[in-house]
This record gives sequence, structure tokens and C-alpha cells, in this order.
Amino acid sequence: MANTSHIPADDRLTVGTRFGYALGSLSTGAFGTVPGLLLLPYLTDTLGVGASAAGLLVLLPKAWDVVFNPIAGRISDRTTGRLGARRPYLLYGGIALAITFAALFAGPDTGSATIDALYVAFVFLLCATAFAFFQVPYNALPAEMTTSQKERTSITAWRIAVLAVSILICGAGAPAIRDAVGGLAGYRFMGIAVGVLIVVGAVGVFLGTAGTRVTPPLPSVATWRDTIAAVRDCPPFRVLLTAFVIQAVGIGTLLAGVDYLARIGLGDKAWQPLLFAAFVGPALLVMPLWQRVGARRGKRASYVAATVVFTLGLLGVLGARVFPPGVIVAFVAVAGVGYAGLQVFPLSMLADVIGREEDRTGQVRAGVFAGVWTAGETLGLALGPALYGGILALGGYVSSTGEAVTQPSGAITAVIIGVALLPALFTLAALPLLRRKELLS
Repeated sequence: MANTSHIPADDRLTVGTRFGYALGSLSTGAFGTVPGLLLLPYLTDTLGVGASAAGLLVLLPKAWDVVFNPIAGRISDRTTGRLGARRPYLLYGGIALAITFAALFAGPDTGSATIDALYVAFVFLLCATAFAFFQVPYNALPAEMTTSQKERTSITAWRIAVLAVSILICGAGAPAIRDAVGGLAGYRFMGIAVGVLIVVGAVGVFLGTAGTRVTPPLPSVATWRDTIAAVRDCPPFRVLLTAFVIQAVGIGTLLAGVDYLARIGLGDKAWQPLLFAAFVGPALLVMPLWQRVGARRGKRASYVAATVVFTLGLLGVLGARVFPPGVIVAFVAVAGVGYAGLQVFPLSMLADVIGREEDRTGQVRAGVFAGVWTAGETLGLALGPALYGGILALGGYVSSTGEAVTQPSGAITAVIIGVALLPALFTLAALPLLRRKELLS
């Protein structure tokens, strides 16, 4: 346990508060993982939508969040009451997200790929809107719970640990439920199961943060012009956000390709749960190590190290058609070690940036910055499946409505490049930004 004796009493967070806050990652992990993992295959291999069109359908509803998330942030900044500005949204936004998520995979099955795809796009838009009202206040809360950078790193590590559990449960469990039931019914049953997990996370974080302090109200930005000015006037936020979004595109591409990597790259969909366990499982083990590295080397240097580790693991996956599947699983585990750092350090640095900027300006920045951050993250994660769908289309991937299809060699190559090389390139592209002097952490 971290030594908190030098931290002022008002800034110390109890174990219960850390755990309560972290429970929200059950919801964010579920929504961040399952659509990115299964929505593209649902469209291409169950509804019969073409790969490029399916990628676009996954992108467009989430692109809405680029506009809406900052609005949700401003709304939560200006909310007052005995429960604070953030916590009510964690409950109501989370419940709305659970309902719309279950509906996402419960379409009418009209027999028309176009109508079914439009239904998915519309409901996914509703999901994205509900998620904005949950995720934005959730990201903003740590900056208001404590002013201690060490406590923020600690609470973020707890959050990422639960996030890893959520991703592991959803990444392995959602496909298993789908395959056990089979067909459209499998997707519908899976949607309900994941919706229940989202509700558990939303109620858990609402109750678990009940004892947190409610910060005194400060002036908040009120318009789009104010939002743009706030971002423009904070170079550390702009640099950190840009690096994070670029890497989110790579992570989104990786998630979109896992199902295809198992079925087509390795030739057996049974490898998918193991691939996900190898990717997420190390995070539970190495999180304390990354915390120690961050405390000793600094958050920025540790972020760079995590980026390099993640990339090396992905490059090994390029040998999916050469190496035995077990070796590919090992490379995915290496990427998982880096992935843990890619989650904990940007979020911890974000809380530090928000705290310094609020001290400098005397204005609330948590909701606005969290809204812009979440918008960027959502767009990045949505661009990933869109890019992956485009790569599949270029490789000649053949869509179907559930029947077995023999894929051409170009499609197999596209599957592997999209899940390994493309994410690696996006991840490395953020390195020059992480070396910028604006990032002081």
C-alpha cells in the first residue's frame, strides 16, 4: 500500500473510495470493449453488411461524441446539488447506457441488411449519447476528489485494474456467450448480459463515491468559444490529448481485429478468449510495477516505456501465419504489459493537468477537459474499426449472413496487418508528442 502519511488529510482517499470509484470501470470497460470487439463481426458475418460499410457504421455514431461530449462536460460542470456535479450522471447515464446497449444487439431481423444496419447505427448513436453522460463525469471526478498527484495516480491504478477485469470478462465472456447460444440469439443474450454488468458498474460507482467531498463551486466555461479557448490556452492538455487519441486509434484497430485474428489468422475462433486473457491479464499483475516505475522515473518517461513495450508485442503478432498460436499469444501478452501503462499514465497525467489549470485560472476545468478528452478517445476508438473495415475490404474480405466462407489470401493478410502493424504504427506515432516539454509529469 502506498505511503500517504505526507498527504493532507482532506486529500487522502480511503481504500473503499478508491475501490468504489474503480467500479465504474466495469461500465466503461464493457462499452469500450464489446462494440469494438463484436460489432464489426456482427455486421459483416451475421447481418451480411460489407466490410467498408460496416466500419463506417461503427464510426459515425461515435463521431457524434466529438460534438456532444464537451457539451456533456459543460452540463456536469454547471450542475449543483448535494450529490455534487458528477455523481448523478454516473447513475442515470449508466442505466441508460445499459438499456441502449442491450437494445443494440436486439434488432428486428428484417432480412434486409440495409434496414438492420440502420437500426444498429441509430441505437449505437443512443448508446454513445448515454455513455457521454457517464464517462465524462467519471473522467472528471478524480481531479475533484483530491489535489494530490500521488493519490490521483493511485486511484487511476485502481480504476485501470478494475478496467482490466472488465475487459477480461467482456473480451472473453461476451464471445463465449455468443458462441454458446449461437446465431442472432447469441448476440441478443450477450447484449443483455453485458447490460447487466454495466448497471452493476454504474450503481457501484454511484454508491462507492458517496463519501467523497463536493468541491466548492467555481466559475465554469459556458460556450463552445469558451471551451475552445480553454483547450487552446492549455498546451499540456492539447499535447497529451493528441498523443492519447492517436494511440486510441491503434487500440481500436487492435480490438476490432481480435475476433478476425482468431478465426482467420490463427484458423480457430477458440483462440479468441485466450488472446484476450493474454492481452488483459498481465495488466492485473504489472499495474503495481508500473506505479513504482512512474514514481521513480516520472509519468511521462514511464508512458514512453509503455508505448515501446506495447509496440514490440504487436510487431511479434505479424508472424501469425508463421509462428505457432502459442507464440502469438505470448506476443499478445507482451503487448498487454504495455497496454496497462498506456491506460494508467495518460489518465493520471490528465488529472494533474486539470488540477494545475484550475489552480491557474480559478475556473472549473474538470468537466470540460474530461468532455473533450472523452470525445477524442471515443473518436479514436471508433476510427480503429473503421480503418480495420477498410483494410478488410481492400484485402477482399467476403461478408456473410452466418454461413462458412473461404477467405482469399489477401483477406488473411489484411486481417493480420490490421491487427498488428497498423496499431503499432499509430502507437509509435505518438512518441514525438510525449517528448514535448509541455508535458511536465
